[in-house]
Amino acid sequence: MRLPKFLSGNTVLKITSLNAVVITIRLIVSVFIQRLLAITVGEAGIASIGQVRNVMAMLTSTSTLGVFNGVVKYVAEYKENKPELAKLFSTATVFFILGSFISALVLFFGSSYFSNYLFKSDDFIYVFRLLAVIVPFIALNRTIGGVVNGLSDYKKYAKIELISYLLATAAILIGLYTSNLEGVIIAIAIAPIIQLSVLGFVFGKTLRKYIGFKDIKLNLVYRNELLAFTLMSFVSTFLLNYIELDIRTLITDEINVNEAGYWTAMTFISRNYMVFATGLFTLYVIPKFANINTKHEFKNEVLNIYKTILPIFGLGMLLVYVLRNLIIDVVYPNFTGMEPLFKWQLLGDFIRLCALVLAHQFLAKRLVKSFVITEIISLVLFFVLTKLFIQYYGTEGVVIAHLVRYIVYFIIVVFVIGAYYSNKSSENG
Repeated sequence: MRLPKFLSGNTVLKITSLNAVVITIRLIVSVFIQRLLAITVGEAGIASIGQVRNVMAMLTSTSTLGVFNGVVKYVAEYKENKPELAKLFSTATVFFILGSFISALVLFFGSSYFSNYLFKSDDFIYVFRLLAVIVPFIALNRTIGGVVNGLSDYKKYAKIELISYLLATAAILIGLYTSNLEGVIIAIAIAPIIQLSVLGFVFGKTLRKYIGFKDIKLNLVYRNELLAFTLMSFVSTFLLNYIELDIRTLITDEINVNEAGYWTAMTFISRNYMVFATGLFTLYVIPKFANINTKHEFKNEVLNIYKTILPIFGLGMLLVYVLRNLIIDVVYPNFTGMEPLFKWQLLGDFIRLCALVLAHQFLAKRLVKSFVITEIISLVLFFVLTKLFIQYYGTEGVVIAHLVRYIVYFIIVVFVIGAYYSNKSSENG
């Protein structure tokens, strides 16, 4: 039986559909895991896990000096040009070595400071020393992941994501039952090693086809191109996670650690359904936008993406809102303080999705100034509005700030992209 033409010819829908299968399985497993964690480690434990996950996210940027999106862009552009790819990977390798070395040193020698700053005790020194050892695996995993995304190999991507997630989940269960919260944190820390092993198994043969390891010379031919992505990654990944760490600490200090746990649980739920779009951005949007040069083509592609994913995403979010009390009962028993957070988080995430589709043009076209300015405005808004709203609305103020931030961000991104194409038309004219 042949698929209808609009299905068989729609790459966005193919990636979205395959992602949906993977994410559905992840959601089912995640419900079980999050419930178990909520019951076992409580609100304070969930808040601690949130801190560790933010640190891990920051390391995906610092350990490679932020080259991931650069690798995606240039692999998409030069996948048939082996000499150019050799230059790209030679520079990326230098970045990866430098980023890993600096990150490992900072983590190891700053372990006591980070433990006290983030957890208010010395109990987590071991986490940062363990991460110092694991940093090179995080960097290598991230760099190879950029190749998978740049080639838009969404079938292998889906397989890697699913197998990695299931194995990492098994590690969390083992950690929980052997060492409680400490075991869970260790399992989260070693997850990049698990994913790297799966990457090598599933993608190793394809990787060797595109990367001639003997051709890597440790030079900096692509340094200027990749340094632009270093700056963008620092702003979007490192600063974002730093601010989230700060906000979690702010909630703990201003209200209590239980409220910090409610907000962290809400962000976990948000991340679970936002994963639905993450794969699409790196597998499809960046490679596609990188090869689009006119306003008309860009507008048509954005509309194609919107009409494909927004109805699906919107219905899914509506369902999450309607079933919010059931989700709390099933996933986070006794986390009743989460209920008011859902409407603002869901609305904010829907507008965020609309804005991020457009903002990936900045990454695809290496529009560093536009990306950095819009991201900094977004992050400053989030932090300032959170500090303001938390005084009046408590933890709910954080998610209200999230919504307001993305409304403003969306408007600014639309304006900046419009100005970009106007300037381009003037230059061509």
